[in-house]
Amino acid sequence: MDYKKTNAPLTTTVHDLIEMAEQTGNIYETVCVISKRANQIAAEMKSDLEKKLQEFASLNDNLEEISENREQIEISRYYEKLPKPTLIATQEYMDEKLAFRNVAKEREEF
Repeated sequence: MDYKKTNAPLTTTVHDLIEMAEQTGNIYETVCVISKRANQIAAEMKSDLEKKLQEFASLNDNLEEISENREQIEISRYYEKLPKPTLIATQEYMDEKLAFRNVAKEREEF
């Protein structure tokens, strides 16, 4: 997933919780859905970052380490400038791009 293409804000914004809860009918369920998606995004971002930094890992120290560190710093800065996973998940929820289901409610209906 390309996180730069998301239209999520870079800073925290205020949302109307009553409006957000219209999809689920429950504020707590809404928060749970957003938090689970945020955890998924965070894990994906972490694995992407680890893959990119793994390329620079070396077992021996040498003089080229300084130039490698610059590249590592640039990659780290890129990820620091991205919106936080919670903001991305909230924006996905607000844009109705999140698919979710409540298994407990489905059992009650049957």
